[in-house]
Amino acid sequence: MSQQRTSGILLHPTSLPGPHGIGSLGSEAYRFIDFLAASGHSLWQILPLGPTGYGDSPYSALSAFAGNPLLICLERLVEAGDLEPADIAGIAMEEGRVHFRFVHSLKTRLLRKASQVFRNGEDRQRQQAFDKFCHEQADWLDDYSLFQALRRKFKEASWNTWPLEIRQRQSGALSFWKEELANDLFEQQYAQFVFYEQWFALKCYADQRGIRLLGDMPIFVALDSADVWSHPELFQLDQEMQPTLVAGVPPDYFSATGQRWGNPLYRWEHMKEDNFNWWKSRLRWALEQTDLLRIDHFRGFEACWAIPADEKTAINGTWQPVPGSELFKSLLAEFGQLPLIAEDLGIITPEVEALRDQFGLPGMKILQFAFDSGPDNPYLPHNLTRCCVVYTGTHDNDTTLGWWQNLSAAAKKQVSAYLGNPTPEMPWSLIHAAMTSVADTCILPLQDLLGLDDRARMNRPGQPEHNWCWRYVPNALSDELQQRMKVLNELSGRAQARDK
Repeated sequence: MSQQRTSGILLHPTSLPGPHGIGSLGSEAYRFIDFLAASGHSLWQILPLGPTGYGDSPYSALSAFAGNPLLICLERLVEAGDLEPADIAGIAMEEGRVHFRFVHSLKTRLLRKASQVFRNGEDRQRQQAFDKFCHEQADWLDDYSLFQALRRKFKEASWNTWPLEIRQRQSGALSFWKEELANDLFEQQYAQFVFYEQWFALKCYADQRGIRLLGDMPIFVALDSADVWSHPELFQLDQEMQPTLVAGVPPDYFSATGQRWGNPLYRWEHMKEDNFNWWKSRLRWALEQTDLLRIDHFRGFEACWAIPADEKTAINGTWQPVPGSELFKSLLAEFGQLPLIAEDLGIITPEVEALRDQFGLPGMKILQFAFDSGPDNPYLPHNLTRCCVVYTGTHDNDTTLGWWQNLSAAAKKQVSAYLGNPTPEMPWSLIHAAMTSVADTCILPLQDLLGLDDRARMNRPGQPEHNWCWRYVPNALSDELQQRMKVLNELSGRAQARDK
């Protein structure tokens, strides 16, 4: 992490405005980068970019390496000659939310057509780029493409319910299905090529504007993912390819039964045998896509809550040690530096803090958590250190205005007293406290800058549906908001000099 004082905005690309039911990697993404630069910000924080499955959560992706085809900009495909203007004419959806079901159907259909046009086209330079991409990314792309083609063949059923011979990746079954589904494989490869073609063009533009991209890497991967299907030896599975132990967190103040996430746990001893090569490949590809990474559930690198897979709740789990120090030493030797942020929220032990500090990783401080336990609360601004990232809230929190509106009168009085303002202007009073704090890095959810209430919340943990849907509306990034943030960045020493 940079030692300079910097700031940024948390916004997943799905939340960008646009005509096709979801944000994309098109013109609105470029305009958002322009807004960041003109406002004095230096960082754009996103959520994981992987292809989403049931529930549309970016934290439960179908691959730890692939990109989400739903983010592909259709206008860019028209510009590339893979679609005709008529293919996307007349498509207009309500702004302000993501229409996942509609978008899945729309983009599956149009990407299939675009892949056929591309395959039969005469753009030799772009086809050579496609061949190069497929060759360079074959280690994950081949398995992912077959995995997705098989999911379609088996009507989206989880891979561990497929016929045993393909579930176990028997060589004869692999050869048969690769030939049988050749067209589907090409379509999946094309979608990944186009996604990364558009993503790296956007990243190049961000680099030119002085904006660094802060990505997000979940510690675990989904059971129904290409990663587990293609590398079962890395996960705690039985001979039938069913998980034996799954991830979660133990019972606590918030839940008497804990949380059973269901992700298969890693076979860490096996990973150590090849010096954590899977993790190195994962981190290397992620850091090509972004400049920095937030590591979700960092405490799981010290010990993880292991729940027997046949348990319905997390009550009967046990803590299992994890060789986190050995992993990060290996990663440090490979990459020379670790541009990572540790998501260290919740109940964190001294051992987890020691692991974080051993590698100089900044943790996260959430101001919405700061006012409920007296002056020693570690999230209060006067208790922060420079080596941390301060937030008003994250994608899992309510918006700051929603948080404020739902506080009790006594809690509001306590917050007001600390902020030194009997009638604080929310969310701007908390934004000001975060920006002027000692933390080197400050990240603000865009919902807070726009002053939105709980209807704009991104995620409600524990609620399986109706999450990840929020989008900002066109023209929300006003000149007044841009100027207000520019002044605050300059006032707090976070504005970065950049060429216009």
